[in-house]
Amino acid sequence: MTYDVIVIGGGHAGAEAARICARGGLRVAMVTMLREAIGRMSCNPAIGGLAKGNLVKEIDALGGLMGEATDRAGIQFKVLNRSKGPAVQGPRAQCDRDLYASAVQSLLAAEPNLTVVESSVKALLYGCRTVTGVRLTEGTDLFARAVIVTTGTFLRALMHSGEVKTPGGRFGEPSAETLSDSLRALGLHLGRLKTGTPPRIARETVDYSLMEEAPGDESPRPFSILTDRIELPQILCHLTYTSAPAHDLIRANLHRAPMYSGQIAATGPRYCPSIEDKVVRFADKERHPIFVEPEGLEHPWLYLNGISTSLPPDVQDGVVRSLPGFANATIARYGYAVEYDFVNPQQLEPSLKVRDVEGLFLAGQINGTSGYEEAAAQGLLAGMNALQFVKGQEPVVLRREQAYAGVMIDDLVTLGTEEPYRMFTSRAEHRLLLGCDSVYERLTPVAEGLGVLDPERRRRAEGRVSRMRRASDLAVRTTLTPDRETREWCVLAGLDLNAQTSVARLLQRPDFDLDTFVTAAAGPLPDLAAAFVAMDEEEREGVASRLRYAGYIDRQQREAARAATDDDARIPADMTFALPGLSREVVEKLTAIRPASLGQAGRIPGMTPAAVGVLRMHLRRARKNGEVRISKEEVRSSSSF
Repeated sequence: MTYDVIVIGGGHAGAEAARICARGGLRVAMVTMLREAIGRMSCNPAIGGLAKGNLVKEIDALGGLMGEATDRAGIQFKVLNRSKGPAVQGPRAQCDRDLYASAVQSLLAAEPNLTVVESSVKALLYGCRTVTGVRLTEGTDLFARAVIVTTGTFLRALMHSGEVKTPGGRFGEPSAETLSDSLRALGLHLGRLKTGTPPRIARETVDYSLMEEAPGDESPRPFSILTDRIELPQILCHLTYTSAPAHDLIRANLHRAPMYSGQIAATGPRYCPSIEDKVVRFADKERHPIFVEPEGLEHPWLYLNGISTSLPPDVQDGVVRSLPGFANATIARYGYAVEYDFVNPQQLEPSLKVRDVEGLFLAGQINGTSGYEEAAAQGLLAGMNALQFVKGQEPVVLRREQAYAGVMIDDLVTLGTEEPYRMFTSRAEHRLLLGCDSVYERLTPVAEGLGVLDPERRRRAEGRVSRMRRASDLAVRTTLTPDRETREWCVLAGLDLNAQTSVARLLQRPDFDLDTFVTAAAGPLPDLAAAFVAMDEEEREGVASRLRYAGYIDRQQREAARAATDDDARIPADMTFALPGLSREVVEKLTAIRPASLGQAGRIPGMTPAAVGVLRMHLRRARKNGEVRISKEEVRSSSSF
């Protein structure tokens, strides 16, 4: 069989890649070991969080499915860090894991150009550094112009539970044993990473009265612009803590923990460590929080967020039963670790295409990331670029000031990673520009330009941007003068108006309450009040935050514009970096990473301003006269850059 694109894997990256290619009019085959496992939440039944929630909103703005599926399956919604500024807030949703997988499968089934092939890929087919398809384990060959590998934790995967080792990338599912060989044959360097999951508890065996309540937001805020309201019942989560008995038990059994016995040599996630890692690395901590989260409305299990472990079952029993509320708990499934192959992402172009291999794209945990959201964002961008590749069009590369997805991919392909990469707001130098409030304004035109945006999403995005822009413009243009009448109604809004000012400036005052002000302004300022009333809560908060932080946002926009100049300076793919004035170390780094732009080159560790100046001068001269050599005098003068 021949397709335009073959997607290997049916996880979060594979689902996004397959659907966006199908929506672009391509014939797509998704090869997955188990049809019923498509969209399965391997670990935590939750979507979003700090920076991760921004990724989900970006996926939605670009026409992806993760936000839609989350809204169909979400059973507790919460905006994290509400007490802090908008740049570090993050929407999160606890999901019913069965409903989430069902939602993903339903969304994919609605795509007529997408075919699901239930099988495993034995090898890639290629010739002359061009991938032409895949060979399935049963010997069938499928051909395509592009192949996207989204294998998650399944490449030569090995599960660890105490001293027991079992091949497999997820409980009850096999490992992909031979695909790594094809990747190595193409010259790719592979490494090993590790992830883990906590024990699942039978929910009827715990005592909630001994735990703290952890409620969600009173008004659930959807992830997708296509969702008008959350329909599912909302549930209560709980919080408990480890204590000295659990820590003592873990320390006494570290010799049986695969990470400490030498059984696992791979690197685990720094920011989501196992409970044994926490006890060792944070020995001064008397307790660690454990979030107790239902796996679904009717699901019989609880997920213990914060106690990922690969300790032997008998130790897990003791640790779990030491938790408040868990004295009589029954473990329905023990926690385990997974060790798997990944590809050094510095071998990729910013489009997520493998450098020097035509038609091959990688996305998700194979690139060294952790988390559903990071995988889905990569899958969506890899799918978009496979679409562009097949159509012979320019790749889509999101800039660092344009999207968290742009920050993540630039970090991966420029810096690489030696541990599972997780997205944080602190990784983005222009994070004030990357809030959820502006995501549709920034990214929906990208999807529209590719022809993959559905009409309803376009209509809603345009309406949202228009409403927010009108309210913002009116707030900037509306000036209040402290005459008697104005001061009287401002008092009703809780404001003491002493000087002429704009509504936009009022928003920067700590005593300003937007809802109270809009109510009081309904008579004297009907157009302004109507503009704010026309928006939903999320839109109003977005306008308020943009106006409140306008000075800082303007400064970051200027900084981003300066950085964009270098990012727009493209470096030819066949450029030689053996230039006068560049040290051997710099030449080696540039040759290994082969940056696509001057901006990316400048972000390579060890690059100096002088070295960037040499590249800038070479590109400038090359654009004017074709490729030329740089004189030593020009090299010396470039050190002032």
